Amino acid sequence: MDEAALTQMVTSLVPTMSRSLAEQFNVFRVMHHGTHEKQLSNVFAWLLRADATHHLGDTFQRILLSRVNSALPPSEQLPLTGFRVLQEVDTTIASAPGKDIADIVLLRDDAAVMIENFETSDGHGHDYENYRTYGSANGRRSVVVMLCAREERQRLSMGWEDAVVITYAEVLGDLRAHLDANRRWRTDNPRQDAFINEFVDQFVEGPQAMTLHDQLTFIKTMCETGESARYGRRPNDVVAKEFAEQIAQHAQRQFEDGRRTLGSVKRSLRQHADRVVRRRVNELLGGEAVRSVSANYQGQWEWSSTLVTADGEPNIFLEFGPTAVTENERAPEPVSHPDYSRVFVTRQAGAGIDRIVQTDVTLEEVLAGLSPDDNRLVLVVVSLVGGTDR
Repeated sequence: MDEAALTQMVTSLVPTMSRSLAEQFNVFRVMHHGTHEKQLSNVFAWLLRADATHHLGDTFQRILLSRVNSALPPSEQLPLTGFRVLQEVDTTIASAPGKDIADIVLLRDDAAVMIENFETSDGHGHDYENYRTYGSANGRRSVVVMLCAREERQRLSMGWEDAVVITYAEVLGDLRAHLDANRRWRTDNPRQDAFINEFVDQFVEGPQAMTLHDQLTFIKTMCETGESARYGRRPNDVVAKEFAEQIAQHAQRQFEDGRRTLGSVKRSLRQHADRVVRRRVNELLGGEAVRSVSANYQGQWEWSSTLVTADGEPNIFLEFGPTAVTENERAPEPVSHPDYSRVFVTRQAGAGIDRIVQTDVTLEEVLAGLSPDDNRLVLVVVSLVGGTDR
């Protein structure tokens, strides 16, 4: 891909990528659900109950037990279904002090699955032997399962290294695949389907990278920039990685070049403000309406020049680019359709601003050098300082 095509592609993809990186709606995020293992255990227990309102019957029991059996030798396989589901089960023996609570227990007359649900594969103080012994009461076959978001084998100790480790991604991925192939269930149970999708999104996949519209926009951009041939190459993961690295490298360069350009605009705008705007405003208003010009702010306010006014009068700011975006978002009456290729003028009001005006002056004109007789910024500043805009 040549430089022009890379530039076009990166520029075209910025809106899509910025939307994809923004936090998307998810009921679990809104309610901060899942910040405690008990909350997640409630959802898993609901899925495991064959008679629950998900209307999936024993589907999730079969999915979980299939994963358990894949870690066991043939002679120790467990039944795939028929388990009662218990929660918050005390596994301590009568003589032991305190309590050791298993999050979920699957129980049949001939088998038990003792489930500890935690963020990582860590027993975090629970007694593996208590769990196993409790499950094996009355001659049952007993298996201890660590259900977790992340498998970290180095954290398994004190017997937990013998537990069957199953990740959320494994069982929820299996469930999602089952539901994707079951159109009838999805049609009959749209609310349950939406809930499970939110669950998978929050705890397995994270937010979807792009909406369907954004995906189609991405494909269109790939076609228009001559990059669609990548979709015909193999292996997919290698092609995707090479493409991502190329785009990332060029995006970094564009970002760095963009920052240098912002710096050039800032210097040129400050010079024009000091040499032309300040002098002309003072001539029109008389006296020292504008005492000095500075450009010392950093961070989100960096891309601006400050016209320091007389005592008791609000300062005026010439702003552009990222700073103009920030100011427009907090203005009492923001510019409805801002054009950020132009210079904006704002008026201070306490810790904020009370006015923002989009001017006709473009950043390209600023870089080229504004004429000493260009009064466009002067007239806007006069209206804000002189009170004609109040």
